[in-house]
Amino acid sequence: MTSTLLTFNPSGLKKFRSGKVREVFDLGDRLLFVASDRISAFDVVLPDGIPDKGRVLTQLSLFWFEFLKDVTLHHFLTTDLGEIGKQYPELNDRSMLVRKTKPLPVECVVRGYLAGSGWKEYQKNGTICGIRLPSGLQESSELPEPIFTPSTKAETGHDENISIEEAAEIIGRKKMEKVRDLTIMIYSAARDHARTKGILIADTKFEFGELPDGSILLIDEVLTPDSSRFWPTDQYQPGRGQPSFDKQFVRDYLETLTWNKQPPGPSLPPEIIRKTSEKYREAYQRLTGQPIKSV
Repeated sequence: MTSTLLTFNPSGLKKFRSGKVREVFDLGDRLLFVASDRISAFDVVLPDGIPDKGRVLTQLSLFWFEFLKDVTLHHFLTTDLGEIGKQYPELNDRSMLVRKTKPLPVECVVRGYLAGSGWKEYQKNGTICGIRLPSGLQESSELPEPIFTPSTKAETGHDENISIEEAAEIIGRKKMEKVRDLTIMIYSAARDHARTKGILIADTKFEFGELPDGSILLIDEVLTPDSSRFWPTDQYQPGRGQPSFDKQFVRDYLETLTWNKQPPGPSLPPEIIRKTSEKYREAYQRLTGQPIKSV
C-alpha cells in the first residue's frame, strides 16, 4: 500500500498553524498549505494515515477552485512550490500556495439533505439551527431548498451549531449575508455538477477569509470528502443512513467500538484503511473524471 505522510516539520519553514489534517507555513506574503494523510473523527486525530488522502484533498480542492472561478473569489495561487518542492519532494501534489487572508470566525455549513447533527436536531425540534423545516421529513430526505446553518470555529473540541442571528453578531450582518449568499451559490453549482457524476452532495462546509480591502475569499479546502457528505446517487434511499464516499465510513466503524471518543484514538484495521482510501480516490475520480495521481 502507498506510504503516508503524517507529519512534516521542516527546519527551514515557519509554522503558521497546525490543524487536524493540514500544516500551514508562513512564506511572508503567502501561505503554504500542506495536506497530510491524517484522518480525524469526532474531533480526534487517529494514529493511522489514509494513503493518498492528502493528495485527494488538495487535488479535489484545486478542481473546485477552477470550477468555481466565476462564482467566487478564492485564495488559491499556484501549486508551483519552486525551491521548496525541490527540497521537499514529498510535498508535491498535496500542497498549494495561497493568499493570506483574515479568516472569518464562522464555519459556513450548507445542507441540502437531512443528515448528521441536522437530522438529530430535526427529530427533537423540527428545526435545524432554529430554522423550521416541513414536518414528516425522513433521515436523508432532500430539503425543499439548501439551507445555511453556520457554526462556531472551535480551536479545541467541537464546533457548535449557531443561528444566523448569532453568526451576524460574531462577524457583522453585512458579512454574514455575503457569506450566506456565497455559500448557497457555491453549493448549488457544485451540487448540480456532482449529480451529473453520480454523487449527491448532502452537505458541506466552507471557510471564508477577508482581504484588507474588504474582499471576501473562499479559503481552505473545498468540497472534499473531509468537509462534505458525498452519497452515490444510484444507492440513495431516504429513510436511512446512506453509503458514502467520505469519512463517514470511518465514523461508522468507530461507532462499533467501546471507545469513548476521547484522545487517544484507536488504530484502524488495514481493511478499514484500504477501503477508506478507495472511497476518497473514487470520489475524486467521479467528480473530476480523472484518477488521482498516486506515488
